[in-house]
Amino acid sequence: MEQQTGHSQSVPLHTLLPHQRGIITDLSGGHGLLSRMATLGFTPGAEVTMVQNFGHGPLIVLIRGARVALGRGEASKVYVRPLNDV
Repeated sequence: MEQQTGHSQSVPLHTLLPHQRGIITDLSGGHGLLSRMATLGFTPGAEVTMVQNFGHGPLIVLIRGARVALGRGEASKVYVRPLNDV
């Protein structure tokens, strides 16, 4: 999938830095994971803010007003377009 967004490219969610925001562009994975992520509010177009990312272990994001903990495997299947306001 190519992104036609100029200089911004989609990256896996786990690459965002703490306090960095992004817009969800795509999700990959099986039906079960996609269903779970949609239930949690991870849908294309939703804004997400990285709350905690130590570079290993689970991370915490803020999405639709809720803090959600995700494992790295889950976060690697959520693609975001970073917003340049860190």
